[in-house]
Order: sequence, then C-alpha cells, then structure tokens
Amino acid sequence: MTHTASPTDAAYVAVDWGTSSFRLWLVGRDGAVLAERRSGEGMTTAARTGFAEVLTSHLAAISAPEGVPVLICGMAGAKQGWVEAGYLDTPAALSAIPAAAVRVPGVEADIRILPGLAQRDATAPDVIRGEETQLLGAAADLGSGNHLVCMPGTHSKWVRLSGGKVEGFSTFMTGELFDAIAKNTILSHAIADAGAIAPDNAAFRAAVTRMVTNPALATSQLFSVRAGSLIAGLSPEDAKARLSGTLIGLEIAGALSLAAKDTPVMLVASGSLGTLYGQALAAAGLSPTVIDADTAVRTGLAAGAKAIWSL
Repeated sequence: MTHTASPTDAAYVAVDWGTSSFRLWLVGRDGAVLAERRSGEGMTTAARTGFAEVLTSHLAAISAPEGVPVLICGMAGAKQGWVEAGYLDTPAALSAIPAAAVRVPGVEADIRILPGLAQRDATAPDVIRGEETQLLGAAADLGSGNHLVCMPGTHSKWVRLSGGKVEGFSTFMTGELFDAIAKNTILSHAIADAGAIAPDNAAFRAAVTRMVTNPALATSQLFSVRAGSLIAGLSPEDAKARLSGTLIGLEIAGALSLAAKDTPVMLVASGSLGTLYGQALAAAGLSPTVIDADTAVRTGLAAGAKAIWSL
C-alpha cells in the first residue's frame, strides 16, 4: 500500500520490520507521514532476498531522497536478521533505547536498528524485540508511577513499567497455544468450521472470568470445551470462544499475579485482536487505557529518530 506526497521535506524513514510483515513510513520535518509502504516481506522473506534489496525497492517506490536516514525496529535486528541489534538488560529506561541503536555497516546511508530488551532472570528469562518501540511511543501517555502494559499477539507481552523504566516483563504464548490446541488436540472436533470469535460472545467472557478467578482449573476447563460440545449443546462458535477465553483469561491471571494490586493497565493493540483483548480485560474487571499499536510504533520510531538525529 502506498500514499504518496512530495518527499522534498523528508526528515527520516521509519520501518517496522516483523517476522512476516514490513511497514515503512517516510516522515516529514513536521512529523507528517509523506508516504507509506506495507508488504509481506518480513524477516523470513528478506533473509532470502536480501534486507538491503527489500528496503531499497520500497525507498525507490516512494521516491525517497537519497541519503535520508532510516530507523528500523523489529526482527531486522534479530540474530537471523540484517544486523544483530542486541538487547538492553532490564531494568532499562525507555529513554536509553535510541542510543543503543546499531548502525548497518557497508551502506552509505545512515541506517540504524533499535535493540530489543532482555530479562536475564534464571527463573524467568525473557526477550522482547519490536514491542520496546511501541512502549517508547506509548510512554508519553503513561505519566509517572507504575503501569502494566498488555501487548497481545501470537506471543503476548505484559510489561511492568515504573517511572519510564521497564522493571520486568512476561511473554505468554497464548496465540500459539490456541493454534496448536485448536488444530492438534481432541478439541479440534468441537470447534470445526467455527468462524471468527465475536468480541461480545458470552461464552468467551465467561471463560475469561472463570480463569481470572481460578486459573488452577485451566486444563480442566480446556477439556470442558470438548465435553460441552458432546453433552451440553455447545456450538462450534461458542466452543471456539470458550477455548480462546480460557487461554486469554489464563494469560491475564498470570500477568496480574506478577504486578502490584490495582496497577493501572494499558492495552497497546489494534484490529480485531485488540477488540477481543479489550473485552477480555473488561470481563476481568479491568478498565485499561487503550493505545493503537500502529500509532504507538510510529510514535516510538519518531522519538528514536528525534533522539538520534536531533530532529
């Protein structure tokens, strides 16, 4: 997708380079987006075709000025990416992220990749790559004090912030577990041919509430999806919603157990998944502040570019 405008006032290029997605914005000196590109050329594709080649083709498509600086976040900085951009260890100040950006060698343009975050705890080792930039972008809306930030996805991230510093975080494999259970266990029969989960589905919200109240019953509640379809008239749509609500509710219960009681929650998400998590958090009795994930990553890249190049 492309939106074109005059690139003469371009200040920098911002790139969010995921595992399977590529998003690029040409940003003007006034902060306006002059052009935008999106494609499926994520790290997996670029590792085969060449990261420099992918970036160059998109820059040419929007007539980006020669030599315009480029700031990248995400999987381009992974070990299997373009240039490894390491990790900052927690606790880490969000303001320290831009200074740790790694410059891509062997190219004339100033191209830099932001680092991820690492939690080097022997009992709970964890890593973040990409979401740290969303955090940097969301920070302006957080204020001081403690916050718990939820960033849903295949591997959902819950980050514990205190005064602009990442004190710790936890990754929950909720999306991947849902996919594995739905396709490769006996529950696949209960949810066969079910469509997308409606966020206001009562079975979904009830499952979330049950898990937040009593997460120790998770594996029993999972089997109830099968039993419900056999003897209680549970429809495929409600069975799928119940499975999803059980897993997301278990995630929420785990995240809340690691934070101080009554810590304000922020949801950084977009699209249908963001809506679903919003309903889940409401079912758990929470009223999160909501920040659009696309906006957060662009704002984070803007903050990084400003810090690096004094824009």
